[in-house]
Amino acid sequence: MQDFVRNEHIILGVDPGTLFMGYALLKTVGQQVEILEFGAYDVHKLEGQYPRLQKEFFFLQELIDKYHPTCLAIETQFVDKNPQTMIKIVHAQGVAIAAALSKDVPIYEYSPMKIKMAITGNGHSTKQQVAGMLQHFLHIPDEQMPKKLDATDALGIAYCHYLQLGMPVSEGGAKDWTTYAKRKGLTDKGLTGPNAQLMAALASAKKKK
Repeated sequence: MQDFVRNEHIILGVDPGTLFMGYALLKTVGQQVEILEFGAYDVHKLEGQYPRLQKEFFFLQELIDKYHPTCLAIETQFVDKNPQTMIKIVHAQGVAIAAALSKDVPIYEYSPMKIKMAITGNGHSTKQQVAGMLQHFLHIPDEQMPKKLDATDALGIAYCHYLQLGMPVSEGGAKDWTTYAKRKGLTDKGLTGPNAQLMAALASAKKKK
């Protein structure tokens, strides 16, 4: 724990994709978390799968050279009913991993359910609910929230890794939506969109217990 407090971490989060690749870079020093950059890298206009993968590979190498991340956090265990889609996503995962390996960056893999559970307390949350919680935790203004959920997915992956390091988030030590809502006294009243949906789900689950 003391080593973590002293050390600075720069986490590169990647959400592999064949048309848009989500990426995010978080700088953490103890309990302080700063977003260095995040977005969705667009390769959908390129013809063919391999040129797109090559473009993503070089882009990630450039990010690594620019920010010198201490690790790569990546989503894995992707499952889709379409085998061809699964194969393409696995290729994209491999490209991201290869880019990190080429720069000697340590790699950590997290399943989609693990990421959602770490951030919202619900392993079956929607992408919108994850984005809403990240906006709360990281104090992202509405105008800076990206339109592409690939970007917030990558941010969630990076933030999930931050939580695995064993440090509390800045919002009073809340590590997920349930704890955050309890400490803030939040209810579904006055909330709209994904946050209202998540609060309603939490309330429903509490009644069933």
